[in-house]
Amino acid sequence: MDDTVGKKGTAPPRAGEATEVRSGVEAPGDLQLPPGEMLDLAHKVAELLVERSANLPEENAWEGEFRQVLDDQLLEEPPEEGRPAAEVIDKAAREILPYSSRMDHPRCFGFVPSSPTWPGVLADFMAAGYHVNPCTWLVASGPSHLELVVIDWFRRWLGYPEGAGGLLTSGGSAASVDAFVAAREAAGHPERTTVYMSDQSHSALSRAAMIVGVRRDRIRRVASDEHFRLDMDALARQMAEDRTAGLSPIAVAANAGTTATGAIDPLEALADFCEAEGLWLHVDAAYGGFAILTEEGKRLLRGIERADSIGLDPHKWLFQPYETGCLLAKDRNTLKSAFAVRPDILQDTVWGKDHPNFADYGLQLSRSFRALKVWMSIQTFGMASFRRAIAKGMELAARAEDYVRASPVLEATNMPSLGIVCFRVNPADDDLDEETLEEVNRTVLARMFWDDRAFMSSTMLHGTFTLRMCIVNHTTTWDDVRETLESVERFGRDALTKAGHGRP
Repeated sequence: MDDTVGKKGTAPPRAGEATEVRSGVEAPGDLQLPPGEMLDLAHKVAELLVERSANLPEENAWEGEFRQVLDDQLLEEPPEEGRPAAEVIDKAAREILPYSSRMDHPRCFGFVPSSPTWPGVLADFMAAGYHVNPCTWLVASGPSHLELVVIDWFRRWLGYPEGAGGLLTSGGSAASVDAFVAAREAAGHPERTTVYMSDQSHSALSRAAMIVGVRRDRIRRVASDEHFRLDMDALARQMAEDRTAGLSPIAVAANAGTTATGAIDPLEALADFCEAEGLWLHVDAAYGGFAILTEEGKRLLRGIERADSIGLDPHKWLFQPYETGCLLAKDRNTLKSAFAVRPDILQDTVWGKDHPNFADYGLQLSRSFRALKVWMSIQTFGMASFRRAIAKGMELAARAEDYVRASPVLEATNMPSLGIVCFRVNPADDDLDEETLEEVNRTVLARMFWDDRAFMSSTMLHGTFTLRMCIVNHTTTWDDVRETLESVERFGRDALTKAGHGRP
């Protein structure tokens, strides 16, 4: 039998092969460019990106500009007639793209930064060029199958059973919405619903709960303990009160790496609790989940495999370009039950039980081909490289903690967890009140923004203003961390002196 049976079309020409242009074919439309110019422009963009990557360590991790300045540069009517594409690329590279946090900078420690692999960047370029929409198997069988492969990698890393599954999303926010929709439907869509999460949980979880119909005043932000983990006793009390009041709890959202401190909620205890209460357990492991690839991470995340759903962000600690999120469910059918619909316009997409349509598992129909960048990155570098890169972040955070505790100027405000270190300027030989300490540390943070190459952020830990470093970039070195901490010490001494508490 001809091995092309079941296929349609022919393979594209190989690079460099000439293609015959048929006579009588209409000229390209207004929105097309000649192949030679397309190649020249692609080469120009590639050169810009490679040059940027090479020069990145010597630049600032953050650049910003005021609205009025950018209005003067960019606020104009769209042109009626176009101009050379090379000029447009230059303008974007010169006047738009530089004004942002350089999230891949080795000294970008604010929020949860990352550094995408070059194969991941190229994969996004390829996926856009092939114009793939892996919404259904009929529309994109190859890309859909690759997404199944990547999802299965994640499933096995997390210890989920064979029946688990999910999909790639734009990020943790969309994954949280999908998870709460599944939780609501699994509970029978009750009225007067409540959901529960730690007071350290990401705002995306509260927003997701509102989107699926939970009233703001029924989103329970449960107190955290001294280590910023959800307090189990407080959770039990709150839920008992709500049940007595006639409310309907449907889900608990646990943290596997809070954004503020990297704290991990008691996952095994929460799994026991939710099983006893008949509740859906969702784990927000957006940045921290990929620590499971290391031995230390496996120990810290024990119990995550018991959750009903898990949210992950490969565009954080798996070093992928934005937007690459993920939702996994222990039983993939819970997602399909919640989202599958059969509009007439999609009646041709049914291709048997073994050919899933990812549009049946989440909120998107039109979707970008996110699996390609994960697959290309891992195929290029191998799992051992990713394990070392993730472990490196935790090791650098531990060294940073040692530096802070040895410093006469700095004070640790929490133990390091999953690459995050929290500390502040607070000299041991100075008895400063909290108001002064907050003013000093806010001054230090502002100096870091404007006067140093590094970028940091802050958080509030049970009411205490705290500086925060998140060290998850695979290009970051100990020198990057150490020199940043030295800058904090120097700016701290300056701020203390100006406040009348330091030694000139």
